[in-house]
Amino acid sequence: MTTLNARNLSLEEVHRLFGFQKQYNDSFSNYLCLEPLTEAEQQELKQIQHDFDRYLTAGKVSEGQVKFLAVAPLLRLAGFYRYPIEILLEENIADIEVEDEDIKIKGRFDILAVSKAQHTKPQKYFWVLLIESKNSQIDISTGLPQLLTYAYKNLDNQKFVWGLATNGRSYQFIYIEQGNPPIYYLLPELNLMERERSIQLLQVLKVICQLTL
Repeated sequence: MTTLNARNLSLEEVHRLFGFQKQYNDSFSNYLCLEPLTEAEQQELKQIQHDFDRYLTAGKVSEGQVKFLAVAPLLRLAGFYRYPIEILLEENIADIEVEDEDIKIKGRFDILAVSKAQHTKPQKYFWVLLIESKNSQIDISTGLPQLLTYAYKNLDNQKFVWGLATNGRSYQFIYIEQGNPPIYYLLPELNLMERERSIQLLQVLKVICQLTL
């Protein structure tokens, strides 16, 4: 049996191995009802922007810095640190065996938020949001193959999974839907450093966080 690392897969390979079909959706409102931010939330968001921009100005922001300076503060502000959400970091996924091919895929996701208030199966928590982060100089599309691979593993347990690929500045949400074939929808790209799109970014994160409450 051939063993592959999810980090090395191309999007074309993921499409072939798992049968994914790609679609585009130009509005978050088809999935989520976004609510206005409070003044306090907007002020905290500006501080996150300011902190991250200082590192961007200095040069390349590493993957670890992206998680620490941008992703973690945004998740906290959106409510992901509160019960019933639990954050899992750098955990190995169970081996994914590809049907009709002698292939096994291994990998380790960056960040996974689960809801401890909702089980999909015994010992299986509902996946709220799966995040793949890259350094600031890498295009966010490079995180899609890993996101899709890890999400595919869990589509047997729930009908959909939200994914997010980011390099700290740009944020690409994907809605991954169970089906035959499975389909993923690319939502409009958001940007932490642009006022309106950064507001929408936090709004989207807040609503996704509340999906299982």
